[in-house]
Amino acid sequence: MALDLDAIRACLEGAIPAVMATCDTDGTPNVTYLSQAEYVDAQHLALSFQFFNKTRHNVLANPVVELLVIHPVHGAMYRINARYLRTETDGALFERMKAKLAGIASHTGMSGVFKLRGADLYAVDRVEPVALPRREVTGGGLNRLSALRRSAQRVADSSDLESLVERLLDAVVDDFGIRHVMLLMLDAAGQRLYTVGSRGYGRSDSGAGSEVPLGDGVIGVAAQHHTPIRINHATREYAYIRTMREGLPGPLREREIPLPGLAEPGSQLAVPLACAGQLVGALFVESAHDMRFTWDDEDALAALAAQAAALARGFQAGAETPDDEASTAEALRPAATPAKATQPAPLRVRHYEADGSVFLDDDYVIKGVAGAVLWKLLRDHASEGRTEFSNRELRLSPEIGLPEVGDNLEARLVLLTRRLVDRQASAQLLKTGRGRFRLQVSRPLQLVNVPR
Repeated sequence: MALDLDAIRACLEGAIPAVMATCDTDGTPNVTYLSQAEYVDAQHLALSFQFFNKTRHNVLANPVVELLVIHPVHGAMYRINARYLRTETDGALFERMKAKLAGIASHTGMSGVFKLRGADLYAVDRVEPVALPRREVTGGGLNRLSALRRSAQRVADSSDLESLVERLLDAVVDDFGIRHVMLLMLDAAGQRLYTVGSRGYGRSDSGAGSEVPLGDGVIGVAAQHHTPIRINHATREYAYIRTMREGLPGPLREREIPLPGLAEPGSQLAVPLACAGQLVGALFVESAHDMRFTWDDEDALAALAAQAAALARGFQAGAETPDDEASTAEALRPAATPAKATQPAPLRVRHYEADGSVFLDDDYVIKGVAGAVLWKLLRDHASEGRTEFSNRELRLSPEIGLPEVGDNLEARLVLLTRRLVDRQASAQLLKTGRGRFRLQVSRPLQLVNVPR
């Protein structure tokens, strides 16, 4: 049976270096080890271009090459005949290989030597076995296709964006057995991703509200280039500063939420959530062990992320029900005045107009659009006694200043709800229906607005 790269994809994980043979125009051969051979599709692969050496000279003069690759589990060997097509120095393929090479370099102590100059793309003409497996391959372990089926059904049963976040995170943990995962959404400006939920880091370190700029680290690169980034050896170059407090002015230092993460990850995989060419967010998983995530993990999580992206866009576009006007009118009615009782100490609320940040009892909660939303809710509650609100009125409110297109309000409300729960705040948001929610405040409010 004819083989292609799909049949031997595990050989291109980078666990065992490939051997590459080239010839110059006179037929003189040259053999070298490759730092990286990257699967592109069943008929194409990419090789790392790092040095202006004999191999590079031969490839440009005579584009036909042979590779010898070894399966990292059972030791079978395969020969690949390929033809050089072109070199890419930017874009998704280049960035994916750059990230992986950084991990390999860090793992082998070659961080100062391994620098990717380009991704050399090759067409594969033939794949043939050279040596049979050294031992019989047995089944067992996680069936990713079965896990994907269970996860897809779980995610498909989501009724809104909030339940989608919960179900997606639970599916990755329960069905794929991945302990550490976080989900991030793209902000309205399209420049940063913010964490809306995580698993495996503890409630005190859930990271809701922490931000990652596009192009920064594994998550930012994957999101910016709409391509999965998988690193099976951790690297400082693609690691994150868990907190951005250093170097910030004092007043801003306390308003940065640390990104959750393992102190010493061995493997990381970031998958973009994209639909119809538009970025929605990113799914990120990590492990303390090297070589934890395989091509099958990447394929399955990429498929799950695509489904989640389509659902998220649908939920955000159709978050309001046909009876929005009625629900908004109901929300505008003040709550019934409760019977007088012993009043607890007031909840001190500070709002900074400069960045929309809100502090409850000197504890930083949130900033930006979510901060503007919280400030409006608390102010309306204090002045009018309101507890019921709708997404529609927030979207139309000039005080919040949402953009006309792609406002991401639903994702911001999910973030705000989670952040209030994380801080065990005396103000909480409770969902009461599609496009409606209730503000629950357990202490009288003392509001202070700090002008720009």
